[in-house]
Amino acid sequence: MTEKTHEFQAEVAKLLHIVAHSLYSQKEIFLRELVSNSSDACDRLRYAALTAPDLIEDDPDFKVVLEIDKEARTLTISDNGIGMTEQEMIDNLGTIARSGTSNFVKDLNEDAAKDVSVIGQFGVGFYSSFMVADKVTVTSRKAGSDTAHTWSSDGHGSFTIDTAERAGRGTTIVLHMKEDAAEYLDPHRVRSVVKTYADHIALPVILKATEEDGEDETLNTASALWTRPKSEISDEQYTEFYHHVAHAFDTPWITLHSKVEGVIEYSLLLFIPEQRPFDLFNPERSSKLQLYVKRVFITDECEELIPPYLRFLRGIVDSEDLPLNVSREMLQNNPVLRKIRSGLVKKVLGELEKRASKDTDGYLAFWSNFGAVLKEGIYEDMENSDRILKLARFHSTASDTPISLADYVSRMKDGQEALYYISGDDLNALRKSPQIEGFKAKGIEVLLLDDAVDNFWLSRQSEFDGKPFKSVTRGSADLDKVKSAEEDDKEDTQEESRNLSTLIACFKTALEGQVKDVRESVRLTDSPVCLVADDGDMDIHLEKMLKAHNQFDGAASQRIMEINPKHELILKLAEKLDQDSNQSDVAEDAALLLLDQAHIVEGDPISDPVAFSQRMARFMTSGL
Repeated sequence: MTEKTHEFQAEVAKLLHIVAHSLYSQKEIFLRELVSNSSDACDRLRYAALTAPDLIEDDPDFKVVLEIDKEARTLTISDNGIGMTEQEMIDNLGTIARSGTSNFVKDLNEDAAKDVSVIGQFGVGFYSSFMVADKVTVTSRKAGSDTAHTWSSDGHGSFTIDTAERAGRGTTIVLHMKEDAAEYLDPHRVRSVVKTYADHIALPVILKATEEDGEDETLNTASALWTRPKSEISDEQYTEFYHHVAHAFDTPWITLHSKVEGVIEYSLLLFIPEQRPFDLFNPERSSKLQLYVKRVFITDECEELIPPYLRFLRGIVDSEDLPLNVSREMLQNNPVLRKIRSGLVKKVLGELEKRASKDTDGYLAFWSNFGAVLKEGIYEDMENSDRILKLARFHSTASDTPISLADYVSRMKDGQEALYYISGDDLNALRKSPQIEGFKAKGIEVLLLDDAVDNFWLSRQSEFDGKPFKSVTRGSADLDKVKSAEEDDKEDTQEESRNLSTLIACFKTALEGQVKDVRESVRLTDSPVCLVADDGDMDIHLEKMLKAHNQFDGAASQRIMEINPKHELILKLAEKLDQDSNQSDVAEDAALLLLDQAHIVEGDPISDPVAFSQRMARFMTSGL
């Protein structure tokens, strides 16, 4: 084969440029990323060998080997893992194929060193090698193949691939070190980096002797971290294992390490991140926990291990009771895995309950990152929905920080029988919504639900603590049972109601076919009108959201327009109409303008912008 030259994918080229030109203070992480990749390659081959043992019969002992050549200024990292074919080298080292990663790279800021600090999280940690090397050569031979290939690049837009010779399976990476990276040609420095970042890796990381009479040295403990007693593991070791298993750079907020014994036995080492992973809202909602059986890596794509609403978890689960040759089909219907899953859910929810009561600030930070995902469990997990609902935190009209439903119930007004809420996409818009004006005037707290999932779990969970949830945008607002600090003047209200009958009749005629009804409102105090759904109709925001996702096939529900009987505009329109019945054209224009205004407040488009403009001009002219 003759040498072939390939161009890097555009996102890779940008990433390499940023890596090469960023003044990143922790360049040593390149070694962590490369050793971690080598460990993963060995894990994958160990699993493949369960059904094809001939793949490793000539070299059964997995290891990662580091070699320093000061004269040639090279650092070599070799493994005897699964290796890569030519096409896999192109795919893995020349493109970014992982969902969401490409968009992340497009948004990178070349001046932000923090961008480089998260590259490992996106499955592209290999490229960190260009922080210290001006040329990188990768020679790899796939397990079971007789052919090897060499990938080579200086990180400047292209790479070459050619056939090569390699004695056995696996991958060898040769870094031609830059002048300012000479420290990584020092055995003491390499030893320190490996001890710091790779001590937990469960296979030996060996430093080849640099002198003729020296001996090869194993730099790490080379035992699975989760098998060690907790008393022997430092916080730093837990953190580095989290970095390894999660491809993350933050510090875990919660670390759960335990061994479960009984009818079934398994060990778990789980982490809840401090920062939100980039793929948290991936439509596939896939788990990132790694499943091991008797210390042998099985898969990191086990959907049955945890429910989707806990997909922010990182870490490993190691079972003693699953068979080593377990297949994906067996995992889907395995009773042992179902019991492990149930145990994991209870463990995590129990720890969150403790943190919610003891670490309020930390829990609110967690909720800001992962609350929208955890709330999916209220809808999906009927067994634990009540526990998750108690863990949930919500914005409200009475608090600057998210509150629990227990907090809301404790502040309910005398006579208040329901937990009131309004849902939408924009928290600020919800706080200003006309539909909550009357509730605020009465001092009734309204929950502001701005996550898409809220409308779905509400369809399953209709009450909390025996009190129903009720949307302020649906049905009549029964506020008479709740007394405000200053009672309304009922006589004035009755007079106003009598005066509005003609106006309401005119509005109904003008808006026939566009609204279901026109009626006086008790929920408005400042705005002239608002739209609400009838008792038997779908919530306004839920219907809008279903339409946006093509999940609503029926005809759009007509809304009820409520008018504020105390608003100056409404009163003047009623007075004008009572004094001169020929003013019905003005009232009709006003009705249509107010309907368009109500739609604008709801974030809906105006059905006829030209007619709206002409009507507005006429109305302003008559006013002048």
